[in-house]
Formats: sequence, structure tokens, C-alpha cells
Amino acid sequence: MPLHKGPAHSTEPSDPRRRLALNPFFGEADPTAGMESAPPRHKLPDGPLPPATAYGLVHDELMLDGNSRLNLATFVTTWMEPQAGVLMSECRDKNMIDKDEYPRTAELERRCVAMLADLWNAPDPATAVGCSTTGSSEACMLAAMALKRRWAAKNADRYPSTARPNLVMGVNVQVCWDKFCTFWEVEPRLVPMEGDRYHLDPQAAADLCDENTIGVVGILGSTFDGSYEPIAELCAALDALQERTGLDIPVHVDGASGAMVAPFLDEDLVWDFRLPRVSSINTSGHKYGLVYPGVGWALWRSPAELPEELVFRVNYLGGDMPTFALNFSRPGAQVVAQYYTFLRLGREGYRAVQQASRDVAMGLAKKFEELGDFQLLTRGDQLPVFAVTTKPEVTAYDVFDVSRRLREHGWLVPAYTFPANREDLSVLRIVCRNGFSSDLAELLLEDLRLLLPELRSQARPLSAEHGPATSFHH
Repeated sequence: MPLHKGPAHSTEPSDPRRRLALNPFFGEADPTAGMESAPPRHKLPDGPLPPATAYGLVHDELMLDGNSRLNLATFVTTWMEPQAGVLMSECRDKNMIDKDEYPRTAELERRCVAMLADLWNAPDPATAVGCSTTGSSEACMLAAMALKRRWAAKNADRYPSTARPNLVMGVNVQVCWDKFCTFWEVEPRLVPMEGDRYHLDPQAAADLCDENTIGVVGILGSTFDGSYEPIAELCAALDALQERTGLDIPVHVDGASGAMVAPFLDEDLVWDFRLPRVSSINTSGHKYGLVYPGVGWALWRSPAELPEELVFRVNYLGGDMPTFALNFSRPGAQVVAQYYTFLRLGREGYRAVQQASRDVAMGLAKKFEELGDFQLLTRGDQLPVFAVTTKPEVTAYDVFDVSRRLREHGWLVPAYTFPANREDLSVLRIVCRNGFSSDLAELLLEDLRLLLPELRSQARPLSAEHGPATSFHH
């Protein structure tokens, strides 16, 4: 999460108009009661405020946030059924870690793990191990920790004295993998993009592996363009590597989004525990798992893949509680909402929801292409996500201009440059989630059509005047 600093000045402005921050009606019975001064913004006020006044102040400021339903940058769920919201409100005060105190919440977590193990074709779902997390970033950290610890145990004669572990992955990985390598002192070995390949190449990944490689990360649904990395081909390349060298390199599948799409829409695609080399998988329950932000999942194909010494058994509130997580206290609401959604939709329901998102993405991508100014990199036929850039002959504007102008209409569409070796390529990426309907997609297109004449009439792209082009950051 971003770091925030305190205010530039330690004191509040002395402008007497600051008192006008308070709506007179916030004074409740006496409209003039709050008119003498407004509460400070960067230090605790001296006394309490009425709840309605505090609510009004916070509510009004939050109106300046973007509309989450129109945020086509985010993968996280922005709509759930009212019944799910009620369940979450009933459980937000339950601490997930208090399994003795809230045994039924703990049981729902266990059931979710079992359901995912079955969905991802674990050899024996009854013995597969897993846990809920705050999201895929934490789940990735846990999986990578297990990879490192297993490698360290096999190389105890060399580590930590002479050997430095490394992790092989595509340059398109989410930033949590960079964080892991920094936090846990692992060398990242990145496969760059080349030409029209925007994700990991299996043979290039295998070529980077050596006796110090703790594992290879394959992404089922790249956040850069929505494409699936070829997990089966990656495993085959590592199988061949083992035959030649004896190196047995495990694979972790970062299925933050795709692990909740492919099982329903791409059933013939082999990417999961059916591949013996896949040792662990993570997903975000709060992305295409269809739950509000705050839940992810990490699973291992069997207890052998999760070293026992990483599982802490804590005497907490009178009970022996195994825990493997970077976070301790967190609400049970999102786990309950995940179980509700699994129960509510089932396989056919998930298939219908994800197919609708894919249909919207593919239809919208086609209409972008028909506008004539844009070139598609992906078409939304894997993740319901597509990336688009301007055609070479379009010189009056660029994707950063499009992003900025769409924001004026309330649409949040990210524009960013690709990493090595395609820093020359800048794209727009559009994420289609449940709740982003074909009607909303048509409204986006209407706004874009209105903007295009102005963009085409520009003398040159204006993005340089608004700061440097940004690289991908979420």
C-alpha cells in the first residue's frame, strides 16, 4: 500500500472561512452550533462531534473519489447482491483468527479451501492444504515463502553460506512478486517481453533456471493485457530441463484472476494441479471470485508442499490454532461472503457470470477496433480484459490523452507503458467485471465517440504537457 506523510505544515490554516466547512444543518437542533470553527484535519480535535456531523464531513469529502463501478482499471469486485452485504455486515466484527470463538466462520473457510481444491483438480482434495488471506498479494508471499523454505531444506549445505536463491518469472508479474524478492532476499530473474509476446516464454524461463532456483511463477491472466501464460508448456519445458540436468523446479500458478475464470470457461485448458509440477496456486476471491475487496486464497497440492515449520500453532483464547499468514487479526466478513457466493452460484452460476463478462469484453474490444483509430493487443477472450493502443498513423493523440479525456466523463481507464523490452508500447487496458454490463459498455463508447473528433484535431499528443508517461503500477 502507498506510504503517506503527514501535512506539510503542522498547524491548520487560520482562515476564518475554514468554519464554513460545516454545513449549518450539521448542527442538528441548533443550526448555528457548528459555525464557530471546523474540526482540524491533521490532528485530533479537542472534543467530540455529534455522529451526524462527523458522518457528514467524511461523507462529503469521499464524494470526490471516483465511482468504483466506472473504474475500468481495477480487477476487484465492485458489486455484490444485497444479501451478501447483509451477511458481511453481520460478520465484520468477527476476528477470523479467533477460530475457537467463531467455529462456524472457521468451518466456512475450511469448506472454501476444499471447494477450491476440487475446482483446481487437486490429486486428493481432502488432503490439499490452504488458507484464506487478505488478497492475492499475501497469498503469493505465502506460496513463495514455501518455495524458498523447501529449496533451503534441500540445499542446507550451501544456504545461506554460499548460495543465493532466485525466482524465475515474467517481467509482467504483479508488484507483489518484486516485493517478495526484496523482503525475503531472493534474486528475481525476469523473462522480458519480446515483439508481440507480452508474457513469459516457457523455454526462456527454463533457460534462466539453475540449482539456486526456488521455483518458476506462471500467471494465469496477466494484468498487463489479460492473457494466460502457457502453464502446461512451462511445465513441459521444466520437465525437459529435469531430464537433462536433474533439476526439479516447482511451479507456482498466480491465478489471481484466471483461476476463477478458466475452470468455468476454459475447462479443457490444463493449468492446475493436473500438472504434477504445479505445487501451489493462489487466487483473489475479491476479483473474479466475486467478493468485495479483502479476501484471497492460497492452496498447496498436498501437505508436502507446505513445510510444517512455516505453520505456527498458537495457544490463542484457550485453543491450539494452526496459522500460516502474514496478517493476524482480520474480519471474517469476506470469507463468509466467499462461501455465500460459492453456495449461491455453483459451477453453472459462475460459468454464466464469467461468460457474460467475457462476452462484454470481446464485444467492446471489437467495437474499439471498428472505430479505426485503435489496434488491439488482446481481445478479451481469456480474462475478460483487453489492451489496446493507437495505430501507428494516429499522431494527433495518444493513449494517455484518451485516458485523461475519458476521466472527464467519469471513466477510469488506465494508460501505461509496457516493461522491458517493450517500453516503446503504451496501451489502454479495460477490465470488464460482473456489473459492467453491455449498456455501460455502450455508454463508454458513446463518450469515446464524442471525444474522438477533438482528439483527432489536436496538433500533437498533449500527454507530454501533463507529466511523463507512467508505467504500469496496478
